[in-house]
Amino acid sequence: MGKKGKREKKGKGAEKTAAKMERKVSRRARKEEEDLEALIAEFQSLDAKKTQVIETACPPPSPRLNGSLSAHPEKDELILFGGEYFNGQKTYLYNELYVYNIRKNSWTKLEIPNPPPRRCAHQAAVVPTAGGQLWVFGGEFASPNGEQFYHYKDLWVLHLATKTWEQIKASGGPSGRSGHRMVACKRQLILFGGFHESARDYIYYNDVYAFNLDSFTWSKLSPSGIAPAPRSGCQMAATPEGSVIIYGGYSKQRIKKDVDKGTLHTDMFLLKAEGSGKEEEKWAWSRLNPSGVKPTPRSGFSVAVGPNNRSLLFGGVHDEEEEESIEGDFFNDIYFYDIGKNRWFPGQLKGPKSEKRKRRRGRQAEAEGAGDEEVEKQAPQGPVEIVKEVVAEDGTVMTIKQVISGPAGEKERSESEKEEEEDGALSPQVEPCPRSNAMLAVKHGVLYVYGGMFEVGDRQFTLSDLYSIDLHKMEEWKVLVEMDPKAQEWLEESESDEEEDDTEGAEGGEEEEESSEEESEDEEGEEQHPSVQPDEKHADYLSRTEQYWIKLARSNMGPDAKEKKVVKVAHAMAKTFYEDSV
Repeated sequence: MGKKGKREKKGKGAEKTAAKMERKVSRRARKEEEDLEALIAEFQSLDAKKTQVIETACPPPSPRLNGSLSAHPEKDELILFGGEYFNGQKTYLYNELYVYNIRKNSWTKLEIPNPPPRRCAHQAAVVPTAGGQLWVFGGEFASPNGEQFYHYKDLWVLHLATKTWEQIKASGGPSGRSGHRMVACKRQLILFGGFHESARDYIYYNDVYAFNLDSFTWSKLSPSGIAPAPRSGCQMAATPEGSVIIYGGYSKQRIKKDVDKGTLHTDMFLLKAEGSGKEEEKWAWSRLNPSGVKPTPRSGFSVAVGPNNRSLLFGGVHDEEEEESIEGDFFNDIYFYDIGKNRWFPGQLKGPKSEKRKRRRGRQAEAEGAGDEEVEKQAPQGPVEIVKEVVAEDGTVMTIKQVISGPAGEKERSESEKEEEEDGALSPQVEPCPRSNAMLAVKHGVLYVYGGMFEVGDRQFTLSDLYSIDLHKMEEWKVLVEMDPKAQEWLEESESDEEEDDTEGAEGGEEEEESSEEESEDEEGEEQHPSVQPDEKHADYLSRTEQYWIKLARSNMGPDAKEKKVVKVAHAMAKTFYEDSV
């Protein structure tokens, strides 16, 4: 009894500390976020000019990471929304919507009026209601220099049948955050964790919220039991019974001034609804101790739900933090978690089977059983390191160190060597290069992996390739869109560039051709911003055009916004436009 009381007291103390930290972060972040609201409002004014749905066949999207890739519930399509791109000097944020047609292996850009503002590290969940709905919550917007952040707490739904965006305004929802996880579970969206960061402070969350898809209301859950430690970027999956599984994730804490310590979590939890069907569901946390071979510690992995009641994770990075630098080992492996058996196992490629091999093995293949059951039985082997080289357009040679799951046992390897001698050399296996923060989706038992990033030294490479693998067969990866070395741009940072970045917007970094089209559209549009006159000073420009910018800010922020805040945003928008013009 005394022990339990002590634990509860300790828990309440931790809650108070977290609440105090959150208030501290909120105060410091408020100023930053007000500055960024001006940029966001400026971009929304451009989006507001779009009045009709436009579908355009297009090449594959530009490189990006931390977007969302979702399978359409009724069609053979994947939906890509948002994401970010960093070229060494400037951060680009997106709110573009792309649709990938699986059968035709083709992309379409879908421009829909009044979309959510540009963001990355949000969450998206699909439900089959009314021809399909894509629900989006939270995420972040970053200043061009990547040093200021605006964390969203908005909820949107894309009605797939009518191709319309709708913002759902419901009170009592989660605070602004990114790196959280959200899944559709029965008739609810369940949201867990994430983080909020300002220039000097940050806080990680372990709270749980439920959004009711029938009443359109938020509720904060208060599960019994010991909850996971606060974290972001974990694996979250819903079970058929309506429970939720949490694995891994990342968090950091300040150990002294300007020194942070990161933690790669490898624990696993079950969030279970008790008393289902009653007026008020009660939830409980419990610790899971799975069997099998767990993934090696990592962050930045991507997750999806596969067939046969299994969730999976792909890729990620394990950072070796030294005093002056961070070196990362990137992964391109797959790990499955069997929800029914509470068991982890690595996904190992079997390789395509030739007709001769099938005949030779005959009954043996039947005895071993088809599908991925065979994969689970294989004993894990030691990791194998492969080194690849890719040459970027500027001549930079990227050496990619690749750690993959070990090959099959000695006996099987020698057998395959004999078959190669008899049947001719088999073509080398194709696979995605190691990466973190990729976007995943599963449709008809096939896993699709799009984009992400990896690092070579101080240089970051953002990807735009697309791969698929049949999770039932686990035979081979297929390349649907290859990585284009010409798309790899990296600009070295300089002081003058940093100064320029502070005055520029976090553009949606598509090709220059597209941005120039947008500019010409803006010039032709009725709502053209007042131009800056030759040699006009900023104060004179603001005095002359202040009422225009206040009106524009008001139209973007809505009638409920306070006048003082509207004026502040208007002045920031005017300053941004003035500095871009001179």
